[in-house]
Amino acid sequence: MTEAEAFAAIALAAVAADGKIRQDEASALRKVLEHRQLFREMSEQAMGNLSIELMQSLESDGVRGLMDRALLKLSPDLQESALAVAAHLVYSDRWVKPQETEFLNYLVDQVKLPEGSDGASIVRAFEIFYRDTLRD
Repeated sequence: MTEAEAFAAIALAAVAADGKIRQDEASALRKVLEHRQLFREMSEQAMGNLSIELMQSLESDGVRGLMDRALLKLSPDLQESALAVAAHLVYSDRWVKPQETEFLNYLVDQVKLPEGSDGASIVRAFEIFYRDTLRD
């Protein structure tokens, strides 16, 4: 697994954490990834192939298995960015289910972040940012 694949795997796990991936979540995932340095030069076909491979891994390994495997391939800086992207994706759809909260808590516990960084604070910042948009 490359760094780009690993980063995309964490983002995919975030949108799949509640057990399903809606079309709006898939679109948000793609939009978030295509603007990142790791994916800027990737062709449409390469992005499509990456999506297919990651969906197959998600089906075989599950959300946590895919995430655990991906974290091994990312530097602390990229793990920090992946955590922020995951939190953004979870909160931006305005529906935060218990499985998604569990996913973020697990991710915070698993990431190895740069010195001085706090995963819980990163997630909390997105929770605050999206607070007035969340639905019950």
